[in-house]
Formats: sequence, C-alpha cells, structure tokens
Amino acid sequence: MPELPEVETVRRHLQQALPERRVAEVALRRADLRYPIPVDAVHALVGATFTAVRRRAKYLLADLVAPGQPDRVLLVHLGMSGRLFVDPLAPEDWRKHEHWRLRLAPDLWLRYVDARRFGALDVLEKSEESTHSLLETLGPEPLEPAFTAAHLMDACARRQVALKLVLMDQKNVVGIGNIYASEALWRARLHPLRPAASLQLAEAQALVAASRAVLTEAIAAGGSTLRDFVGGDEAPGYFQQRLDVYGRDGEQCHGCGSPVQHCVLGNRATFFCPVCQPA
Repeated sequence: MPELPEVETVRRHLQQALPERRVAEVALRRADLRYPIPVDAVHALVGATFTAVRRRAKYLLADLVAPGQPDRVLLVHLGMSGRLFVDPLAPEDWRKHEHWRLRLAPDLWLRYVDARRFGALDVLEKSEESTHSLLETLGPEPLEPAFTAAHLMDACARRQVALKLVLMDQKNVVGIGNIYASEALWRARLHPLRPAASLQLAEAQALVAASRAVLTEAIAAGGSTLRDFVGGDEAPGYFQQRLDVYGRDGEQCHGCGSPVQHCVLGNRATFFCPVCQPA
C-alpha cells in the first residue's frame, strides 16, 4: 500500500499540474471502489476549478472552487494498488483497471487506475473536512511539530502491544506504514516486537527523529516502488534501493553484517536485525 512518501510524491506532481485547471468532463466506469462513489457529486464538479492539492495522512485532498457554490474537496485514497496521474494526450481508450477520469480544460486528463479496487473517491464541502469519517480520527503528521517524543510516549503508555503496531496506528501518527515503520525502528535500534510501554524518553526521541529522516529521504527519492507504485507522472520511486531491512530477509544487515530476520506482525511482514535491534 502506498505510504506517506508515495502519496506525497503524487501530491507534489498534481500540485504542479492541477491548480487553475477547470473540470470540463467527468467519466466514471463504476459506482464504487472500496466504498460507494457519490456519483452525482462527482459529476457536479464539472465547471469547478482546482486551486490546490493537499495531503492528509495517506489521503489526497484536491480543493475546487466554483461561482455560487461552496468550496469543495475531491478526496482520493490510492488503496493497495491505485495510480492517480495526469495524461496530456487526451486518450480515447481506457486503460485496464481504469475506473474514473476527469478531463481538465483545455488538454489534460486526470486518471485513476486501480487493479484491486481498494481505493476511495469522495466529494465533500471543505467545511466538512474535519468531521469526515475517514479524516476525523487521524493523528498528527510525522513531519510536523505535533509529532514529538512526548506525544509518542503518551501513545505507548501502559500498552503491551508491539511498538511497531503503535507506530503504524493512524490514530497515533499518520502515514507510517509497514515499509517505513520497519526502516525507522532499525535506524532507532528498537526491536519491532518490544512492548510499547517499555519505551523510554530517549528512545522515543530517537524513533521520532528516525521516522522523520526516513520519510524525508523517501520523499526525496520519489517513494518506493516494490510492485506497481508510480507517481503523478507515472515515474517509479527509487527509495527501495536504499532500504536497510525491509524485504531483505536473510541478507546482511547494513549495520553489523548479521542476517536480517523477519516475522509476521499484525498480518504484515516485519523485518529487523536481531543484533542491532535487541529484544
């Protein structure tokens, strides 16, 4: 699933392409993805103009304005395999697994392709954003000041669940998925299965710093393309070439040379070095 760096990579490209573009046409090939699509509300975007593209957690939020109408937001989640990109060629043919597209005057298409159909498409008024069911319980952004060691300590307090699960819980901090949680924990030299309540302040400080560093580096590299992720210009990411533990089961740890190990935690593969990250 695309995590924060991948979604931010898409956002940055769309932010260059969409603002001041007017929606000239809407085409939907289905009425649902992971959730029902508000078909009438999406079609009602015709005539509206994009002003900005933002990100909240793993959600893309595209702002639109139109005379005489409340400001609206197009909410998109990429799910497991979604691709949202712009195509200046105005193609007539639909791609395989392409589910919706917007024609933006005068010569651009915004297109969504999703083989697994786990993504989401919604339209809401901007005033409703803070209470939207997908957004209202989200924690702080990991690259913003609210994500502090003190906040992480509070999230871990009196909890015996694995530390990695706390880091991946979007109510505690958003956007850190399986790849970057494994990488941040390795950089902070913390075992992913360690009970969250055992975290000490200095360790929390190290984990916050490691999380920010790995996410920042991944964004700069365009994210990680392990299967089918591409950015808004359909270019792959390259951070997977710099992963220290994720997906490297049995290979030498970049820190000590010991074999990287993996286990299953929360139905997700978890990678770690048993020497650099003692239990």
